[in-house]
Amino acid sequence: MTRGPQAGLQVAGTADVLILGAGASGLICAREAAARGLRVILLDRAAAPGRKLAVSGGGRSNFSNREVTPRDYCCGQPDFCGPALAGFTPADMLTLIRAWGLPFEEREHGQLFLRVPAQRLVEALSRDCRQRGCRIVCKAPIHAVWRSDQGFRVQAGNALWQGKALVLALGSPAWPQIGGSGQGYRLAQSLGHTIIPPRPALAPLLLPPSEPLRNLAGISLPAQISLPARADEGRFWRDDLLFTHEGLSGPAALKASLFLQRNEPVQLDFLPGQNLSTLLDAPGAGRQTPRALLSRLLPQRLADAVLPAHSARRKIAELSRAARREIQIHVQARTVLPTGTAGFKKAEVCAGGVDTREINPHGMASLRCAHLHSIGELLDVTGQLGGYNLHWAWASGVAAGRAVLPERCG
Repeated sequence: MTRGPQAGLQVAGTADVLILGAGASGLICAREAAARGLRVILLDRAAAPGRKLAVSGGGRSNFSNREVTPRDYCCGQPDFCGPALAGFTPADMLTLIRAWGLPFEEREHGQLFLRVPAQRLVEALSRDCRQRGCRIVCKAPIHAVWRSDQGFRVQAGNALWQGKALVLALGSPAWPQIGGSGQGYRLAQSLGHTIIPPRPALAPLLLPPSEPLRNLAGISLPAQISLPARADEGRFWRDDLLFTHEGLSGPAALKASLFLQRNEPVQLDFLPGQNLSTLLDAPGAGRQTPRALLSRLLPQRLADAVLPAHSARRKIAELSRAARREIQIHVQARTVLPTGTAGFKKAEVCAGGVDTREINPHGMASLRCAHLHSIGELLDVTGQLGGYNLHWAWASGVAAGRAVLPERCG
């Protein structure tokens, strides 16, 4: 939004750096910039900072992952994430967590969680920002942003704020129930940036009403989900899968949703790490039926849903090689075609955003507008499930905080 200020509004504060959005990326960016002696003002429309951070990870904040690489992210420019991730690693985040006295634990797949409420992390980070001189202003909804001779002016509520540099950290439309919106995209676009159309990511998958798997709500089990159309990319995920009334959820489905394209099938393996053909051919298996064999390996409702009706109750010894192969495909290479995802309300994050071709990867600075930076989920960078998105918030925020205004402007 580039229109001028409303008549009669007074400048409530002037800073070297204005940061819009007091989420994870905005807070850590403010901490880094203030540590360099820059005057920082952080504006947020919520009543308190870190609203989404406080409820992340089921309230325990999956704040990072032991292993973070650019491959863990979906981005239009595959190498874009590298510099920021190298500049702020999981070990660096753990140093901060320990300094703030926050106990943590490592869970499966390298996920790092707090052992105390995530609100403690919000409080520690906010306190750190204030101790370094950062001013955090809440209940300040952003109405307009425009360039001025001094840099940028922002109308937030009924006040004007002025800064030599501007950092956009306003998140995405995901989780609208806790404040997610597309405002950051609109502001970035008004300042000259291209927006990659946003879509829900890390969201449950919807299946058509005719799909038998929709009758299995409540069943959860370890499974593997893959994208067969892109097998050469190695896109498969082995994790827990949850059946819902509308389709598929759980970590395996959420991970697949990040890379799934429209009208693209997914393949399901309900016995990952096993070979059903070998089990069907095993000595003594011939006297059993496929249904009886699978009942010891899978929930009965799932076994009944996936087994071919014409062979499920016949003795395995009576089945031809082709019939056994058919069973193996139904159980370990089941192909379904999702109709879409459950939308932004159930999406943990959003894919798309500010086109990274227009951003300097070393400091998140705009290549279109001087002294403008974009960070966090606002960018077209989306991480896998497991702490990667919060780590991107930290890494991109730190990169911008270290790069904004190379020389202090007094």
